[in-house]
Amino acid sequence: MMIAAVLWASSGTVGKALFQGGVTPFDLVQIRVTFGSLILAGAFGLFARPLFRIRFRDIGYFAVLGGVTMALVQITYFYTISKIQVMAAILLQYLAPVLVAFFSMCFWHERVRLYKIVALIAAIAGCYLAVGGYDFQLLQMNRIGILVGLASGACFAAYALVGEWAMHRYSPWTVVFYAFVFASITWNLVHPPFEYLHAAYDWVEWAGILYIVVMGTILPFGLYFVGANYIRSTRAMITATLEPIAAGFMAYLVLGEKLQPLQLVGAALVIGAIVLLQMQRELDERTPALIRDRGTNADPR
Repeated sequence: MMIAAVLWASSGTVGKALFQGGVTPFDLVQIRVTFGSLILAGAFGLFARPLFRIRFRDIGYFAVLGGVTMALVQITYFYTISKIQVMAAILLQYLAPVLVAFFSMCFWHERVRLYKIVALIAAIAGCYLAVGGYDFQLLQMNRIGILVGLASGACFAAYALVGEWAMHRYSPWTVVFYAFVFASITWNLVHPPFEYLHAAYDWVEWAGILYIVVMGTILPFGLYFVGANYIRSTRAMITATLEPIAAGFMAYLVLGEKLQPLQLVGAALVIGAIVLLQMQRELDERTPALIRDRGTNADPR
């Protein structure tokens, strides 16, 4: 989970650089999901063909997971980054853990534990401080970018919850693959296919795009679901709040941006939330890996 968060953070930084160079969010998203699905298809064909297998009755479900939720997660995330600061955009997306925790505890009967509540509050507060949310200059940001960023958080929460349902039946990598496939179908329908081939991107831009495809898409999404496979969506989402912290430190190391004392306090809060979650390893009967191992078709509410 923590590796996924760091990789996502790096993809946001690279994406912002690409947008400043003329790459559009729509081209980037289309390339990201299309190439991601093709690369995974090749890997499965060579090394893990059983991962292609899904039940016919679940095709509609994967169409919703990929063609709707993942497609929206991708464009809202990168469109927000194109309009406002990278860390602020990531902060807005990480309202998702609040939504995931609320839904899981209210409707999926996930146990309400004091340490989860404490970790959730610490993670969100830490994100807020770490990205400088206390700075009133945030009020001057692009309003459309802020609204799309809020939508990104809701879409990410929906994607995490729907994805957990799928992992009650399938491997995390199968879930990721078909999410990419249906997301690519959506984006090649709503955005002219192969338009990016005529955009005259230089080799540096293509290198950045390919980095996002592999290191910012395939690996982090796969690792996120592998993590959620064992610790459930609520804990996975809270752990993933390391992403804005990683983005802040990358900006410090690469761009020379200084971290203020309150930002360091925020980073400490998020790290503390992650440590707390990992120290409390409770057995949850609805964890996807356990349900699949039992071989049941229990209703994953």
